[in-house]
Amino acid sequence: MKRAVFICILFITGIIAVAGQEKYEYQTFTAEDGTSLNYRMLRPLETAKGKKFPLVIFLHGLGERGTDNEAHLFHGSQMFLNPVTREEHPAYVLFPQCPKTAFWALDKVPSSYKDIKAEEVMPAPFKAVKELIDEYLTHPDIDRSRVYILGLSMGGVATYDMVARFPEIFAAAIPICGAVDPSRLKGVEGVSFRIFHGDADTTVPVECSRRAYRALKKSGCKVEYFEFPGCGHASWNPAFTREDFIDWLFKQKKSRKYLK
Repeated sequence: MKRAVFICILFITGIIAVAGQEKYEYQTFTAEDGTSLNYRMLRPLETAKGKKFPLVIFLHGLGERGTDNEAHLFHGSQMFLNPVTREEHPAYVLFPQCPKTAFWALDKVPSSYKDIKAEEVMPAPFKAVKELIDEYLTHPDIDRSRVYILGLSMGGVATYDMVARFPEIFAAAIPICGAVDPSRLKGVEGVSFRIFHGDADTTVPVECSRRAYRALKKSGCKVEYFEFPGCGHASWNPAFTREDFIDWLFKQKKSRKYLK
């Protein structure tokens, strides 16, 4: 109950126009099991009664873990602060931060990304992310047909995992240099995917994304695949600089037949 009240207060205070807001707000979420999750939130420049906005969840990589509620904004956050993006694609954008000893979707750093397997039970910090998403989805400001999730490296792994578990929530997913057991990508055909990877990645082998692409095509998903020649692990850099990166994301809308 306290969590719901907190989220309601957070939205109510933001219902008033917030023109000039150029920063991600510091927030902390407490999950049902008591897990504390730091996250940053960017709200639309202006809101109005009855108007709905997309919800974007960005999952960072291994190097941005911690408790400072700042490091996880290092990659990707500036895209959503771009004044053109803020004007043309107003949205609620969430950047949760994974604790230093955790690995989002897994209990520990995998020994092999090619043989990655899902945890039967979601690790506590990752489960807290799902609960955070659920809280935002209860608010009338959110357009439930336009919920997007993207992530890089560890966050790319988590992007696949979250969509595989809850495909009914997301309209689009962008896993960047991520990995997944391809067999888990059945039943996600209502989600549009864009996959990015560098073919010289020595951290997460490019074959991880190639296999995911083939599995998604086979399942009937709408999926696009981009592979950067000579690019190592930091394939998020050329991905983010694509002219259509943001526009593609916000064009995606979940079909009613897949909404629950």
